[in-house]
Amino acid sequence: MSELYALYQRRASVRKFKPEPLREGDLEKILFAAQRAPTDATAQMYSLLRVSDPLLRRQISSHSGRNPHIETCAEFFLILADVHRLQRLLEHRGETLGRWPRTALHFAIVDAVLAGSALATMAEGLGYGIVWIGGVLNGIREISRLCGLPRGVVPVAGLCVGVPDEAPPPRPRLPRSMVVHENRYRTYEPEELEQAYAQMAPIAQGGDWHRLLSRYFAKGGAMEAREPAYRVFTAQQGFEPDLPAELLGQLQERGLEAGSLGELIEQAHAHGFRSLQFHSRGHVWVEKELAAHRGEGPPGEALSQALLQALGED
Repeated sequence: MSELYALYQRRASVRKFKPEPLREGDLEKILFAAQRAPTDATAQMYSLLRVSDPLLRRQISSHSGRNPHIETCAEFFLILADVHRLQRLLEHRGETLGRWPRTALHFAIVDAVLAGSALATMAEGLGYGIVWIGGVLNGIREISRLCGLPRGVVPVAGLCVGVPDEAPPPRPRLPRSMVVHENRYRTYEPEELEQAYAQMAPIAQGGDWHRLLSRYFAKGGAMEAREPAYRVFTAQQGFEPDLPAELLGQLQERGLEAGSLGELIEQAHAHGFRSLQFHSRGHVWVEKELAAHRGEGPPGEALSQALLQALGED
């Protein structure tokens, strides 16, 4: 127990690796740890994609925003939220996967992060360095295509493991009083927020943690730029409750791309459909100039059907 505490006292992400493989038997140990992670309802809705092909690593690095450590680490994994295998298991015994797309994505991401964290902790305990790669979301569709991910599978992060060629000091963290609440969520006082900026200042170049947060999370930042592709991709993978993934793929082939029912309506107007009529009887009419087309079913499915008919005639 004291060794684990000491590990967390000194742990830090490593981005420089020696060109050495893992010691014999250690890959088995870190994969064993990943599979012993907790999982919801025994489903294990995650997969680990071990990327050993140097060319594929370079491509993933390129699409993730140029992370050279993806190419130099001993082992690189894509940590995947995976509902596809669960669906196949149910179908194998004659069952149909239920319709719970957002809940599925939630628990699949939780399972994936738990497994990835167990893998990372075991690797660090064995003396290796690790770094998580959130940048895989920058090219989530391209990376998924390169890796042949089926519907129901979404990249959560990348994870580099290898022999460290640097020993960076631990980075600061927020005051514990700001992250540990008791019984009720506390309201943050202005002086606490300023204390947070002061404590986190060493993590940022020039000591300006606000600038770092702004670059990623404020309006116009990196996260906002990632959102459209992530929303469309996860919808096409089957995780948008209002839209059927099959029809979204067909619409994309015809130049209309959306990740939600609201976006689909916006795209319909952008493509010149002047009127969209949703009827309580379970169908939708779309009109463009003198032509009208009808789709049936829930609103998202009905609208997709009608648009496919109309686009097919253009």
